[in-house]
Amino acid sequence: MRSQFLIGSRAPSIEMLTWICGKPVFALQRGTIYIVALFSTICPHCPKTIADLGQLHEKYGDTGVVAFGVAAMERAATADEAGARVDTWLNKELPNPTISIAFEHTGEMNKLWWVASGSYGVPTIFIVDRDNSIAYIGYPDTEDPALLERVLTKVMDGSWDNSAEAKKAHEKWLQEALVCRANVALSIKDFKTALSTIEELNEAIPDNPQFREAHIKVLLEMMHDFEAGWIVLAGLARDAIEKNDGDWLLAAMQQLFGSPYDYSCLPSAERFSLGKVLSERILTLCPQQDGISRAISYGAVARYFYESGEIDRAVDSIEHALELVEGESLPDGEKQNYLAPLVQALAEYKGSEIPREFAEDPQNRS
Repeated sequence: MRSQFLIGSRAPSIEMLTWICGKPVFALQRGTIYIVALFSTICPHCPKTIADLGQLHEKYGDTGVVAFGVAAMERAATADEAGARVDTWLNKELPNPTISIAFEHTGEMNKLWWVASGSYGVPTIFIVDRDNSIAYIGYPDTEDPALLERVLTKVMDGSWDNSAEAKKAHEKWLQEALVCRANVALSIKDFKTALSTIEELNEAIPDNPQFREAHIKVLLEMMHDFEAGWIVLAGLARDAIEKNDGDWLLAAMQQLFGSPYDYSCLPSAERFSLGKVLSERILTLCPQQDGISRAISYGAVARYFYESGEIDRAVDSIEHALELVEGESLPDGEKQNYLAPLVQALAEYKGSEIPREFAEDPQNRS
């Protein structure tokens, strides 16, 4: 089943909460808009979030908006211990909270809200609309501090669900939740879960080539499923050719010729046929690009030329890329990071030694 992460779903229960201060909310009532903030007493950012929600509650409380905070991640043996911990935290961080505060120490609230929403950080903020559906899930946005109030006012006037901003916010949340789940699965080498999550990510957000690349990487590099991997890889290349978009073309070329896969297990003729078309498309777009982008493009097609046996064209492409990077006004460290892989590739194609200053991994330079 594909994850919805609660957005658009009926809000889970809050009956398990124990209230510490403020007016208790024993159940979510239809007709009321709720802002629910899940926080932790060890979170350094949570006090400000709770204080900010207090301001929203004071501003919109008379119009049917109720905000409250829940400490849902307190690991304690008993409810009394958890309650004492939250009470101590409040006295230190928020001695006079202007929203109601509750806690839940068994993990039920955490499971039904935080885990089910795909959250990976705190504080997590939920807005529940008048129909008791989850309209929004997110984290405090330091770059756009007015976002939450903007969402709230649109939920209040009924314009949120069909707005472009809602679509963007929902897509962002889904992307972040799925990426987090995939990364966790990869960290424990649960490739089956990682693969299904990345497939879900590509289905939900089909216009991001990076997710297609991640799909290929898991199949070819981690699972060594060359049959399925080739289907996805060839599909990326054909889609890139059809879109004729620079980012897609470079992503496909990187996956076809620049990644540490066992290419000997893939259909050679079709791989080089796709590479030929990709290289032609990339070079056609080059004149429209800035210097660094052109250098990246020349570096990408050079690998295809080299593997195709066109050594001179590979060398020319790399040398052209080097000239472009050298001609850019960039901080020395940034310029060196662009130059290093090009110099290393040039040495490989010419069969010469890599200059000492470029022999080390550029990522390890101070």
